[in-house]
Amino acid sequence: MKNSILLCFTVVLSSTLCFSQNENTSIKTDFKEVIWHVKGFKPEVKFLKIKAIDKSGKIYDVKAIQNSEQTSLLDVKAFVKGKRLPVKMLVGQGKYHPVKAIDEDGQILDIKAITDNGGFLPVKGVSQSGNIVHIRAIYEDLIFYNVIAISPDGKTNAVKGIKMNTDEVETTVNGIEVFAHIKSIPQIKY
Repeated sequence: MKNSILLCFTVVLSSTLCFSQNENTSIKTDFKEVIWHVKGFKPEVKFLKIKAIDKSGKIYDVKAIQNSEQTSLLDVKAFVKGKRLPVKMLVGQGKYHPVKAIDEDGQILDIKAITDNGGFLPVKGVSQSGNIVHIRAIYEDLIFYNVIAISPDGKTNAVKGIKMNTDEVETTVNGIEVFAHIKSIPQIKY
């Protein structure tokens, strides 16, 4: 067959699907239909504590702050020694953007997720959709946990990076270049 295209796909149980098309014929198939189930997948719910950790290893709370009736855009801060430090996503170092707290002297505190067995997982911006940067706690670069904020009455918001402009450096906080601001925003309802 001149100028023909043959596409084959191996499907469940070694069945093969083949399409043949040339400029003079329509698509022909020689295949027994296989029905695949389409399902939503929800992994086991497990909460990890998100904390700020200074250079000496001292651990501090990270919280979303609601200071009015609105819950659609909350600041995320690290509560360190009686102060509320900004939590920001820094300009990328490697393939992800690290999430850190920044004190008034420009010192950086790590933001980590703490596992049930006391291990620490990095919290980073892993992908971007428009001006929203998706934040995940990362286990061995294989498993990505969502990061959320939960109100005292059980409402949840997603914790995301927000870009206000298209520049690589969004702003500078105490001498540290910031890629995105960290906020708690409503989750998408499906």
